[in-house]
Amino acid sequence: MSDKTPFETDVLTLTRFVMEKGRRIKGATGELTQLLNSMLTAIKAISSAVRKAGLAHMFGIAGTVNVTGDEVKKLDVLSNSLVINMLQSSYSTCVLVTEENKEAIVTPKDKQGKYVVCFDPLDGSSNIDCLAPIGTIFAIYKKETDDKPSEKDALQPGRNIVAAGYALYGSATLVALSTGQGVDCFMLDPGLGEFILVDRDVKIKKKGKIYSLNEGYAKYFDPAMTEYLQKKKFPEDGSSPYGARYVGSMVADVHRTLMYGGIFMYPANQKSPKGKLRLLYECNPMAFIIEQAGGMATTGTEAVLDVKPESIHQRVPLILGSPDDVQEYLACVQKHQKTS
Repeated sequence: MSDKTPFETDVLTLTRFVMEKGRRIKGATGELTQLLNSMLTAIKAISSAVRKAGLAHMFGIAGTVNVTGDEVKKLDVLSNSLVINMLQSSYSTCVLVTEENKEAIVTPKDKQGKYVVCFDPLDGSSNIDCLAPIGTIFAIYKKETDDKPSEKDALQPGRNIVAAGYALYGSATLVALSTGQGVDCFMLDPGLGEFILVDRDVKIKKKGKIYSLNEGYAKYFDPAMTEYLQKKKFPEDGSSPYGARYVGSMVADVHRTLMYGGIFMYPANQKSPKGKLRLLYECNPMAFIIEQAGGMATTGTEAVLDVKPESIHQRVPLILGSPDDVQEYLACVQKHQKTS
């Protein structure tokens, strides 16, 4: 039987999409396009490694712990090296900050460009061995000074982000990307080896029906969070309660929130008074994407993108999602601040 499916002859790939966007920007040098294309190559390679991990004996622990205290898996190490090597060989970066390295990495002088990249090469890696979705998160900034490149160049608030995105290695490999003009989603076509545009200018729902957080820590939650969750489970207006969904892999949980609406929360609690997620390479890129899609992202006291970083592995609380849901959470916070 012959295959009757039409073959697309004018495919909008992510590479083409990035080049077209770059051409529209006055004074663009093509350096950001180069950088994004290198990031995509790394993501394709990680996707391939993730799919082959079991066969290639790449599951398991590499025997070390990273700077934020997580056990490092073999795939983490490989993904980190892939991203570093691809970004440095793009001739467009000067400083790299990764979850896996204690210090910022300064690109060798002969390969330096004008961009700073903060990334988590393999987020949710505790889920690798059970085949739950995992991902890569990144944020790109422009170096702001003429000084010699250093860690200080990465300590910029999220408002300065030039482009950010994430890759989700789930039932398919997807990239969500924003260059500050909305959010677009691309799916990896394994036959072509290219990311194809599947969702243009994604917008989050104004209000959702799902809340997402690790309720195993309920014992340590503050009164505002406890009250907010009570309202979601037992609505006072007689409406249906919210559904609970939590994968425990940030990329998967945030992507679902973006697609279906609702709220994702990793608040501060008694055990982690500053929160657990890292500002530079987890919270900022995700906050940027969510805001570009019309949502909100807050620490509970200020917009995530307004936080001025003090250190490269700084942690902050994170609440993001549909604007009405985040506002409702913030109303609970303000109410409890007044009473205390």
